[in-house]
Amino acid sequence: MKKFLEAEWQNLAIANYEIDPKLLSKHIPRGTELDIWNGCCYVSLVAFMFVNTKVLGFSIPFHINFEEVNLRFYVRYKHENEWRRGVVFVKEIVPKPMISFVANTVYGEHYHTLPMKHNISSGLDKLEVEYFWKFKHEWNHFKVIANPEEKPILHGSEAEFITEHYWGYTRINDSKTSQYEVEHPRWNQYKLESYDIQCNAVQLYGEPFGECLSQKPVSVMLAKGSEVSVRRAGKI
Repeated sequence: MKKFLEAEWQNLAIANYEIDPKLLSKHIPRGTELDIWNGCCYVSLVAFMFVNTKVLGFSIPFHINFEEVNLRFYVRYKHENEWRRGVVFVKEIVPKPMISFVANTVYGEHYHTLPMKHNISSGLDKLEVEYFWKFKHEWNHFKVIANPEEKPILHGSEAEFITEHYWGYTRINDSKTSQYEVEHPRWNQYKLESYDIQCNAVQLYGEPFGECLSQKPVSVMLAKGSEVSVRRAGKI
């Protein structure tokens, strides 16, 4: 299918939490099943930058560089004799209402618009990445400090499982699922030194997810990111 969106995803801060698979049952799109790693069912809180964004080859003024924070979990779909590994978004937060409108209309996603800001600074021995989103008059944040030297993501690692999902699936209704392909090269990551997450998760995502995100994450990582392209949505 034709490319709908092209951009760079940069400095992806990713916190991974273990969740009871039963809590995800009503969110699983038809035709897909949960993708489990080493017996663990994950949800991930992901904060990153969209940079140099183009829709259908065009840059839209004031919608080129912006933040996104999303909560997602992992599924797979068997296409012919091959598994397609993908993600399902519980909610995606961006600072521009037009982004939410287009994503929700074209892909049936769950975008919400909130005030957002970020701070990224890099020195010889430290990379600081901070994302903020304002909900009910309170600033939430996801902050990480890492070594600026990038390293490959190891094959067979948890980080590979989290980052190597190249499809998006959205539950339209009980009988219909939207799917779209996301293309990007294999990412590198930075060695994390510390992190700090403050999120009103119960009110943002509901009780089951909020309870999960109130626990200490199983792991936190910072991926460098790359150029990405998202193809038009299809139905399964």
